[in-house]
Amino acid sequence: MEEQARKIAESFQCKYTVFEKGTEPELAEQAYRKAYEEGKTGGFWPVFLCMDACAVEWLEEVMKQNYDREKIIAGCGDNGKEILKERFAEYTEEYEAEEVEELLGEETEGEELHQFIGYQSFRDGMLEADTLLLEIPVKNPWEIVAYLPMGGWNECPAAEEMIAVCKYWYQKYQAVPALFTHDVMEFYAPFKLNGADSMEAAKEHYAFCPDRVDQGTSTCKISELAAGLAESDVWYFWWD
Repeated sequence: MEEQARKIAESFQCKYTVFEKGTEPELAEQAYRKAYEEGKTGGFWPVFLCMDACAVEWLEEVMKQNYDREKIIAGCGDNGKEILKERFAEYTEEYEAEEVEELLGEETEGEELHQFIGYQSFRDGMLEADTLLLEIPVKNPWEIVAYLPMGGWNECPAAEEMIAVCKYWYQKYQAVPALFTHDVMEFYAPFKLNGADSMEAAKEHYAFCPDRVDQGTSTCKISELAAGLAESDVWYFWWD
């Protein structure tokens, strides 16, 4: 791992494991699942950070700004559900009723996700960059975002909004932030949708990240995402 990336890793002031570029992702995922179980009594939540060049640059800027983790944690609201409703309304406010119905769709098949993919190379499927498995010492999983405050550009929610949404999703689905790159965020959802309606969940995912449907499905329908979400224990989001 390069020296600057190592300094960033050490700035988190927590235990971490390095998975080098080219590592088989299955090895990293096994380590995550083990850390997830250990964290239940160990006082931490595990999360992957893919240290590609853009992520390193982003974190360098955060460090220069003396980012206040405790302040953003203390300011976390209970309005995650409302944020998602507002975002969905914003994205569809100019749609006619039939256009909304078209976006929702009636698909009955969709891709299930059971492995993290954000850190994988499109070329060979191996880790595309050195990746940290951090053991973040926070009480609640949504507080992970205070350590990795991505967002606030293009359609990506600001860090404060992300924390509120993550809190809502943990309380509703038991889903936790699990992997970050500079433009990808993935969740681990061991209870899948925890009994919730898949279409409603998919609408929330679209509100959080429209590209998850617009560029992440073959039909560009929310129903396709919903069909896959029903049995997925990994949630994937990518902001173009």
